[in-house]
Amino acid sequence: MFRAVFHIVLHFAVPGLIARLGWPRAWQTPWKRAWLIMVATMLVDLDHLLSDPIYVPDRCSIGHHPLHTWPPILFYFALAAHPRTRLIGVGLLIHMALDGIDCAWMTLL
Repeated sequence: MFRAVFHIVLHFAVPGLIARLGWPRAWQTPWKRAWLIMVATMLVDLDHLLSDPIYVPDRCSIGHHPLHTWPPILFYFALAAHPRTRLIGVGLLIHMALDGIDCAWMTLL
């Protein structure tokens, strides 16, 4: 239970930290807006609805759900490289990295 709650907290905290460090000045994208955009990328988890059962606590998302596979992840890198879509790409890459860490944590426990 702790792992799942900690994982969700990280999905909010890490984008907040990245937004605060990466977009601190008012003349750039304000950090709160950057944080909200990156947190909104959690909608990528809607692909979990395609699984049966929808939620399995010990299932690794990476490689299982369609938007958590390598072709989309490579696309997320492309989004992060373009200035107009950078926040979305960074948010998606943070999400995938945290899911990957969660997968590693599952195998260690």
